[in-house]
Amino acid sequence: MGEKIDYVFKVVLIGDSAVGKSQILARFARNEFSLDSKATIGVEFQTRTLVIDHKSVKAQIWDTAGQERYRAVTSAYYRGAVGALLVYDITKRQSFDHIPRWLEELRSHADKNIVIMLIGNKSDLEDQRAVSVEDAKEFAQKEGLFFLETSALEATNVEPAFMTVLTEIFNVVSKRNLSAANGQTNGSGAPTLPGKKIVVPGPAQEIPKSKTCCQSS
Repeated sequence: MGEKIDYVFKVVLIGDSAVGKSQILARFARNEFSLDSKATIGVEFQTRTLVIDHKSVKAQIWDTAGQERYRAVTSAYYRGAVGALLVYDITKRQSFDHIPRWLEELRSHADKNIVIMLIGNKSDLEDQRAVSVEDAKEFAQKEGLFFLETSALEATNVEPAFMTVLTEIFNVVSKRNLSAANGQTNGSGAPTLPGKKIVVPGPAQEIPKSKTCCQSS
C-alpha cells in the first residue's frame, strides 16, 4: 500500500518435476501447503516483502515446471535472477542425479554472481530417504553452494533457506553499491562474490503446523 521498496530481488526455483518447488514457494509466500497440488504449467511467481538490515526487500520468486517440454522458457526465466533454489527430492535419487544438469543450465543462463542454494526437500519422509545428507553436502561444497534440507509439509527450514539466499544477495548488492560509490568497481560494475559459506543443516527446527490448505495454485 504505497510502501517504499528499497530492493527487488528475483529468485528462481529449479529442479525436476514433483520435487516440491511449488509447495516450497507456497509455504514461503503464503504459509500454505496443499496436499493436492497440481503440476505447474509454464511459469508462475509470488512475491513477499521482508526487511533485511532495515531495508525493505521485495522477493520475487519464480517457479517453473520441471517437465522437459517447458524447457523452452528457460532463458527468459533466468534473466535478471540474482538467486536460485536448486531443489531435489530426498526420496528420489534421480532428482538429485539431475542436479548437475540443472546447475549447468542455470550457470549458462544466469548472472555469474547468482547466489545458489541446494535444497533437499521432503525431509519429513526420512524413512524413504534415497539421498544422504553427506552426498548432498559434498556436492554443495564442491560447487560452492549453500545447502539445506527442507520440508514444505512441516514448514521446516523453508524460511531459513530463502532468508539465507536473500540476505546473501543483499550483502552482495550492498557491497556493489558501496564499491560503486567509492569508484572501486572491477570494470563491469559487478562484484565478485566472496567464498560462500556452506549452511549445514543441524537438527530440524520444526515449527508445528496443523493447518493445511486445500487450495491449489
